[in-house]
Amino acid sequence: MSDLRDAVDAQEIDTVMLALPNLQGQLKGKRYGARHFLDKVALDGAHMCAYLLATDVEMVPRHGFDLTSWDSGFEDTGVVPDLSTLRRIPWMPRTVLILGDAVDAGDAPVEVAPRQVLRTQLTRLAALGLHAQVGLESEFLLYCGTYTKAAGIGVGGLMPACKVNLDYALDHSPALDRYFHRLQATLAKAGMPVEAIKTEAAPGQVEVTFPHGGAIAACDQHLVFKHAARMLAARAWMTATFMAAPETGIGSGLHIHLSLTRSGSPMLPTPDGELSATGKSAIAGLLEALPGLAPLYAPNVNSYKRYAGEAFAPTRMAWGFDNRTCAVRVVGDGENVHLELRLPGADANAYLALSAALAGIVHGISRNLAPPPQCVSNAFESSQAPLVPFTLEQARSAFLHSPIAREAFGEDLVEHYAELALIEVDHHRRIVTAAEQDRWFTRA
Repeated sequence: MSDLRDAVDAQEIDTVMLALPNLQGQLKGKRYGARHFLDKVALDGAHMCAYLLATDVEMVPRHGFDLTSWDSGFEDTGVVPDLSTLRRIPWMPRTVLILGDAVDAGDAPVEVAPRQVLRTQLTRLAALGLHAQVGLESEFLLYCGTYTKAAGIGVGGLMPACKVNLDYALDHSPALDRYFHRLQATLAKAGMPVEAIKTEAAPGQVEVTFPHGGAIAACDQHLVFKHAARMLAARAWMTATFMAAPETGIGSGLHIHLSLTRSGSPMLPTPDGELSATGKSAIAGLLEALPGLAPLYAPNVNSYKRYAGEAFAPTRMAWGFDNRTCAVRVVGDGENVHLELRLPGADANAYLALSAALAGIVHGISRNLAPPPQCVSNAFESSQAPLVPFTLEQARSAFLHSPIAREAFGEDLVEHYAELALIEVDHHRRIVTAAEQDRWFTRA
């Protein structure tokens, strides 16, 4: 804060953005004059409408949430700045960003807020003497031009930033090369150095990976990274999308690389680098819990169009060593053995997706569960492994009736996020799509 005050006095910073991460994993908040923030908001906090944590992606006020509604008058929630998240964001001149936490009238945390959801699961994990280290691997699509509903995607509208499969390619177009350089340099200046950037298999698809670190910090960074990726794309006359399935046959994931430590020592491998009993129980818990927690890592109708056979997104709840067809992939050597959770799509809220993973791990370790045999071949064809939920409606029902979900998150939170899923299901249920018209308009 003293550095911020000095920067404001030197007229290097004139704006502070205070952001409350919302249910969809977006930055929502206010821009403050820097001096007002220092003199007032930093000490006293702020107030924002509580519907930021009880609405859909289109910000439509809703009736079905207990947190706030028309019946309660859509009251405010307090927002306490988390000053440890203070960072410059070089893609916006003279601006810093601070994330905030929602609190109720008694200054207690709002339990359904995504950052608080994750804190609760980390506390449950800590009760077992364990701590999580997390590295996120995020995929997204780049398109040339600015998206509008009228323009659409495809011929006559937005086209991918490259026309062919450039997976692992190092000969990018000048436009892509400039974008990657700017993204990498800008994130580094924001205190978020990347581990790697690569183009993926789909035309225009990009993967950015970040080093392992603390769980909340990893999710905070992912939120800020998405903001940077979109802003820098717009300035390059491109559009970045984090849809799980932006086009038929294309899927983008948010892979969670997760390790566990106790007193600083890795707990997933044995001293000789094999998978430990803790690691096996963690996997067992993930496989048993995650089918009932899908709305937390696959929150939209579109999320489930990514789960397609032999498309590098899992369709069955299987695990295996270095096997990309599995929902849980064991990777790394020696003390670096860790788990890669491949279920979340690019549209997932990182706080919630990681919370689902930790809930599964706590479930497995606390009960000393044993996993099924590992998959050593193609998990897409493993009929013995349970299927991943294939629709949001199916996932919502499983979530509502999951005893693991209610034990880990509590009934109020389950009902809250089930209501969010219902809004998405109902929105799409009534809409006639172009694909339906194209298939049936003259044939029905």
